[in-house]
Amino acid sequence: MTLILLPPSEGKTGRSRGRPVELAGLSFPELTPTRETVLDTLAKVSASADAYAVLGVGPSLAAEVERNLRWRTEPSVPASELYTGVLYDALGYATLSPGCKRRANSRLLVVSAAWGALRMADRVPAYRLSMGTTLPGLGPLASVWRDPLQASLDAAAGQGVIVDCRSSTYAAAWRPAGDQAAKWVAVSVVRERDGVRSVVSHNAKHTRGLVARHLLESGKDPGTAKALHKLVAERWNAELDRTGAGWTLTVVEHD
Repeated sequence: MTLILLPPSEGKTGRSRGRPVELAGLSFPELTPTRETVLDTLAKVSASADAYAVLGVGPSLAAEVERNLRWRTEPSVPASELYTGVLYDALGYATLSPGCKRRANSRLLVVSAAWGALRMADRVPAYRLSMGTTLPGLGPLASVWRDPLQASLDAAAGQGVIVDCRSSTYAAAWRPAGDQAAKWVAVSVVRERDGVRSVVSHNAKHTRGLVARHLLESGKDPGTAKALHKLVAERWNAELDRTGAGWTLTVVEHD
């Protein structure tokens, strides 16, 4: 089965009412000890005088930082509703057909600095934390999550193609190895103007969201990187290149 890896978004939609997170009910329950360690440390940091500096945010986000203190009691939200922004707007989970939503619930996976990995139906509270953060006493979060995620995501990926729509910051927390690396395809987006290509950021998120939606709506399960390329090339100008142990699928946008 194809696994589509997504980054979280900085913007998150919380709720004022509802039940709190049930750790035992989340996907990948084996991550619970690391989740608790990270979130309890985050709560302590968020209550400290240097919270903004550690978390890399400004005072304008005080309410979001304070919310980190209440992660055990804050109302939880399905991941499909929690994450907002360019990529998730393009994905448009709420507008998918019932069949596509079922595929999304099994194939989409968000790699999170706070929760490790989440599926669309997992309910968690809104939080403020980036994978690029170094938490006192724990270290860089990508390193904290690397070993726990290795076992969980290796099993989740199985023998299927891994479509990686994450940024490099989140990719650092887990990269497929061994035989799985041969089916790991990172999605890149470039813009071409007058024969010159440039990397795009904002639009890249939008395009990655559209690619994820296209894969879900196709109903197909490409078994190889080349089959994935063929499927994406139905809609975009796309190029597939071998990069190290894995592949890069480059979507070329033209001005």
